[in-house]
Amino acid sequence: MNKIEKTKVIEELVEKLEQNNNFYLADTSSMSSEKTTLMRRMCYDKQISMLVVKNSLLKKALERSPGKDFQPLISGALKGTTAVLFCEAVSAPGKLIKEFRRKDSKPVLKGAFIETVAYVGDDQLDFLASIKSKNELIGEIIGLLQSPARTVISALLNKKDTESTSEAAAA
Repeated sequence: MNKIEKTKVIEELVEKLEQNNNFYLADTSSMSSEKTTLMRRMCYDKQISMLVVKNSLLKKALERSPGKDFQPLISGALKGTTAVLFCEAVSAPGKLIKEFRRKDSKPVLKGAFIETVAYVGDDQLDFLASIKSKNELIGEIIGLLQSPARTVISALLNKKDTESTSEAAAA
């Protein structure tokens, strides 16, 4: 790969990093080509973009990305073969890795960047797979806010039905 190609790859990675607030770094070394292809298919089915990149190029892209602190990932996660998983759904790559690992011990989570926080290490996988997206949290809050209103409306409707039944029985 010559210098022009490397620069182009770095620029594309910087663009991807700017467009996505969430990404995961996974170690895919020692995975056979069959398993890697299977993982790519699973990513495609779940609308996750998977790129396997050189650590040196990823490091330069992370350093060039403005406004985000990727230092924990740069210092702690860029060793071995790295696959970058981009997705809008915060927990989707974590769930995919867990699902894939039911059959194999790979891939290993190297790290993740969610919104503004960097997570480093495979021990973070369970937590990352359980994170709810903003939309899921907003939906839960709306449901919680609607619950008391529904109870009041239901009680009022039941009282009205009871009153009309009593009046009909008295007549």
